[in-house]
Amino acid sequence: MTATICSLYQFADCPDFEVLRVDLLATTRQLGIKGSLLAAPEGLNGTISGTQDAIDRFVIYLTHDPIFAGRFAHAEIKYATAEHNPFVRMKVRLKREIVTLRAPDADPRQRTGTYVTPTDWNALIEDPEIVLVDTRNAYETQAGMFRGAVDPSIRTFTGFKQWASENLNPDRDKKIAMYCTGGIRCEKASAYLLNQGFQHVYQLKGGILAYMDKVPADESQFEGACFVFDARGAVAPL
Repeated sequence: MTATICSLYQFADCPDFEVLRVDLLATTRQLGIKGSLLAAPEGLNGTISGTQDAIDRFVIYLTHDPIFAGRFAHAEIKYATAEHNPFVRMKVRLKREIVTLRAPDADPRQRTGTYVTPTDWNALIEDPEIVLVDTRNAYETQAGMFRGAVDPSIRTFTGFKQWASENLNPDRDKKIAMYCTGGIRCEKASAYLLNQGFQHVYQLKGGILAYMDKVPADESQFEGACFVFDARGAVAPL
């Protein structure tokens, strides 16, 4: 049976994240949804999968249920389909961060880079002044990258801080454009660079997955496939 895959995240104030975990787990199990969600004081992140009806009902619950007090009304949500559910169980884990950078001042709830839509991305990265940076880990970039992008070759996202301090300079690199799988890592990476004195920092809204969905393959500047964290392994432009 075809499964609908839903990737989502939202940075939001969640001091009650432990309580929210109970409701999220109960609701997803009731709907027969499987996958993994991370709940933290800074928000929610994860990928889930189930029937189209179950996913639709979950999204309505997440974005409208009073328990969330509107905190996830504008969550970044992307959909895909697979022949079978890529997950075998449902987990809702409690974390300190929904994406780990260990840089407390890099808070997307306060400020983040300028969003660039997938349809405007090609024009942006053609700017010769742009330094295009892939913020993903080395095993992800091996599957595919945007043409002309810099690969930091980091093992984990926390390594981005050291790489940036050694390779980027706000006096030299006037315009930085960054991308990742679904957009969440760029939220923090761009906030981090802004705190380091960089003035013009851009990020691909929705990440590679949104770009593949919106930009025709014959116009795509992405080469190869996009690594994803489930049984699909990697997905290629349509």
